[in-house]
Amino acid sequence: MSPDPVNPSDAPRRLSVGVMTAYGLGELGPAVVTIGLYSLLLFYYQQVVGLSGTLTGLALGIALFFDAVTDPLVGGLSDRIRSTYGRRHPVMAASALPIAVTFFALFNPPDGLSSIGNFVWLAGFAILVRSALTVFVIPHLALGAEIAPDYLQRSTLYSYGSLIGSLGGALIGFAVYWVFFPTTDEFNPGLLNADGYRPFTLTAGCILIASIGWCVFGAAREIPNLKAPEATARLSFVEMVRDIRDVFRDRDFFVIFAGFMLWYLFGYIESVGSPFMNLHFWGLQTEELAYLGVTTLVGVPFAFVLIPWVTRTFDKRNTMIGSSLAVLVLPNMPICLRLLDVSWYPDNDSPWVLYIILAVSLINAITGTIAAVTYSSIYADLTDAHEYRTYRRREGTIFAARSFSGKAAGAMGLMIGGAILDLIAFPRNAPLGSVPDDVIWNLGLFVGPATTVFSAAGIALFLFYRLDKARHATITKALQARRAH
Repeated sequence: MSPDPVNPSDAPRRLSVGVMTAYGLGELGPAVVTIGLYSLLLFYYQQVVGLSGTLTGLALGIALFFDAVTDPLVGGLSDRIRSTYGRRHPVMAASALPIAVTFFALFNPPDGLSSIGNFVWLAGFAILVRSALTVFVIPHLALGAEIAPDYLQRSTLYSYGSLIGSLGGALIGFAVYWVFFPTTDEFNPGLLNADGYRPFTLTAGCILIASIGWCVFGAAREIPNLKAPEATARLSFVEMVRDIRDVFRDRDFFVIFAGFMLWYLFGYIESVGSPFMNLHFWGLQTEELAYLGVTTLVGVPFAFVLIPWVTRTFDKRNTMIGSSLAVLVLPNMPICLRLLDVSWYPDNDSPWVLYIILAVSLINAITGTIAAVTYSSIYADLTDAHEYRTYRRREGTIFAARSFSGKAAGAMGLMIGGAILDLIAFPRNAPLGSVPDDVIWNLGLFVGPATTVFSAAGIALFLFYRLDKARHATITKALQARRAH
């Protein structure tokens, strides 16, 4: 039976720029924490603290198992909270201080700890940081699905988050190399300077608290327009298991979940390996790494402008596949040329090495942003498909699964990255020019082309995704007709 036609009064509300900006600022704090977790943490513990890469990766992997509990718990909680301030806002507000405190402690272990002591400290505070971050990230993503019910406006809303988070993260990334870890006679690369991590984590904590506060209060004007939880919704373990089971019964959800977990896995291996690659494989100076942030400052706004046109023209599935392929293939091209020792490719003492890396980074900033925004927008569409199928709104549970897939990929990426460093016998506390050539070659092989098989498999799964604009419109009309009765 065809659904009833939609009245003009039922048309989705348009969000103000102020609300979308406040929502987007919620991405800034997590973006700063992500720099620490996925770009600096393994380097810090393996190179500065002296913990083995395998133990470092194992400690971070242990935190994954706790995420398996905290993600659905927080998602289920935020789906069921009843308060004057909505379902998501109280949980988001409660997360800010715990994230800041635990993030600072993670990078500041007490002096004199043994290897086992450093392992326990790293594992314990990695669990606490990731759990506290979950308390903000999942309700924040779920809130986006609630306040932007329109198929295309969702991409715009998540674009604001990506724009602000990426630009803010790029500026902090620039400061990391120029302010907190500059190259000195004593420390080359500057990331070996243990004294720089304390001011970095203090600054990150202040930014995080401010961004979450602005997000919570700035988006509060939408609270009257949000849906209340169903009267029958109860917070219990059995109900949460049922929610998770129902979510994974959707084939479209499963292929997106599994596909992006595999796609992200390569991305996180590349991320944790990037300080080693940029400093030792490409021979860049610490300050030169700061220019990578400039490419983000240019590329992300360009992607922000492109996203509405791209998703309208190619729809979300094709946009996701194309942008993901670009992110996979392009960074591997220079690595493969160097590994094959192609005669015409410039040596590390040529300025063209930096120019090529910056060009790849610029294109990746554009295509990676488009892929990430499309990913979040697709999850918001899946919440509607889930309600259509089960008669229950479960944004929190669905975005808990999204969060878990990313963190699972991140944890596995860190574990694989740490194991790679030990497998190739990468030396600790290594100045520039001190690493043997065969170790550097193996680093490029494993961080680059050898691990791309994960992403290739993930992108192949996207081909089975079927929830396009036409099907979503049919679902939306059916839901509106159902609610009218």
